Amino acid sequence: MELMDFHTWLAGKKIDEVAFKKAEPNQYQQLKSIFDQVHPDSFTAQKLFLINPIRRKYPLKVEAVAAAPKPKTARPMIRPKPKTN
Repeated sequence: MELMDFHTWLAGKKIDEVAFKKAEPNQYQQLKSIFDQVHPDSFTAQKLFLINPIRRKYPLKVEAVAAAPKPKTARPMIRPKPKTN
């Protein structure tokens, strides 16, 4: 099992790596060096309170994919009961 890299982790947390690295290179480098030393789950647990402020500052822009329209479902046909005398 291969562990993820910092780039993949940031994308998974919906953080724009390029904007974050450009705006705050010191913090980016510090977090990257810690990430490279520990397991990703441990890193997430340690830096839990830093993730949301960073995510709000540098949100990853995800292009909205237009969902295909759902086909109309067939409705059951209700037939009247035949009259019997």
